[in-house]
Amino acid sequence: MTVSPSMPENRYHVRSISLPSRSHPLAVRAEEEINKLRSWETSSTSTSETICIGLGGLGNLYNCVQDFLQLPLTQQSIAHHQQEKWVEEVLDGSVRLLDVCCETKAILSSIKEQVQALRFALRRRSSLKVDAYIRYRKKAKKDITKLLGTLKRMDDKCVTPPLFDQDQHLSVMVKMLRDLRAVTISVLTATSTFLSSSRPTPSKWSLVSKLMHKELVACEGAIKQMNEFENVDVNLSALSQHMLDKNAEVERMQVAQKHLEALELGVVQVEAGLECLFRRLIQIRVSFLNILSC
Repeated sequence: MTVSPSMPENRYHVRSISLPSRSHPLAVRAEEEINKLRSWETSSTSTSETICIGLGGLGNLYNCVQDFLQLPLTQQSIAHHQQEKWVEEVLDGSVRLLDVCCETKAILSSIKEQVQALRFALRRRSSLKVDAYIRYRKKAKKDITKLLGTLKRMDDKCVTPPLFDQDQHLSVMVKMLRDLRAVTISVLTATSTFLSSSRPTPSKWSLVSKLMHKELVACEGAIKQMNEFENVDVNLSALSQHMLDKNAEVERMQVAQKHLEALELGVVQVEAGLECLFRRLIQIRVSFLNILSC
């Protein structure tokens, strides 16, 4: 999948011995990917599809940065400035991002297990697991709220790096790593927000009036405007309060099954995207450490 059209480019103009008057093509590519992700952040809605688009765009950016780190000039510049404070900030930031990525993956795995258990119960025409799923979602949202707080604190610490007057190539690289961290935090924040999304549970009277059998089709039209988590939450509300007759309950279970299937598929896709991000985070960190150890 491709990321939505990019915002206007703000390219770096770097002077160095090998590239005296223009940006390196990899730096230009990285800036283009960053602008695409910034555009994605302002225009995307919270669904598994858009989250996967963001994760895919982030993967493209990581590839650019990885290639830039392999340039001999980049490695020479890092080696000459490895005692600077920004090196410690890069290494510390990479560890924190790895931790957040691991926590998000664990939450996703747990959500998938709960969804699978609920789907199995509904296939057997049993709504006993509905209340357990709703209780789980409340607990999971607390964990996600803590994760969002961690990401917010990390974002607040993203500061403009110093400029290296004697090494413009290094200035470009440091800014690239700063921007990489910032957009990674942004995509992980969007992912966590998606995982915590839900619709408020309607009142019993509202459910009675809106979820009657004759209005089910109209209700389905509104549900299509929600994301996967919201669809499931709305469908489970009536089942959890046991206000439907037998026929309506069976039909509501069938509808819930359909949305649970879509939710599970979306979770699996986001999980795969996060796994790719996790591997790229490790790859960048290892490459950076290898340069420092030479």
